[in-house]
Amino acid sequence: MYLALPSTLTIGPSWLPLVLIALLMIPVLVFHRQGKENLNQAASYVVLGVITCWMLYSLALLIIGMAHHTESPKMLLLSAGLLWVSNILVFASWYWRLDAGGPNARDRREKHEDGAFLFPQMTMDGEHDTWSPGFIDYLFLAFNTSTAFSPTDAPVLSRWAKLMMMIQASISLATLALLAARAVNIL
Repeated sequence: MYLALPSTLTIGPSWLPLVLIALLMIPVLVFHRQGKENLNQAASYVVLGVITCWMLYSLALLIIGMAHHTESPKMLLLSAGLLWVSNILVFASWYWRLDAGGPNARDRREKHEDGAFLFPQMTMDGEHDTWSPGFIDYLFLAFNTSTAFSPTDAPVLSRWAKLMMMIQASISLATLALLAARAVNIL
């Protein structure tokens, strides 16, 4: 999605983040294959941190660009939409990576009983005893946070998750407010 943003909303050439992320993913993959879970987790945090910073920087440039009318209305709307989707994917990745020790720790457990989110399957007896959330569950949570500005089916239990959801909802609100303001301005 970063490649689709106009050059005024990117740092350096549009391919730069992709190359940097690809380079940063090498240690993530190496540590994963070697079974070094702590290093894999730390390297993954670095990758997500870089992606998050790039997204926030592009959003700031979008806000500035809207105020200075440096982009066409069509490009501003497209960019806001791309950043909104990026926000969902970035925060879904953070939730997936941080909840209950991350995917490696969740995979070692028989049952997902604790974590930052209380998924409905965690409250059911019987067939869901071996249930554990996957990336789609966190994607659904992030999508709901970006559209409803709140979780819809999974209560938030930890303070870090509440703070992250507040940040995600604020980013989405700012992005959607830009879309609405631009649409009204066009009319």
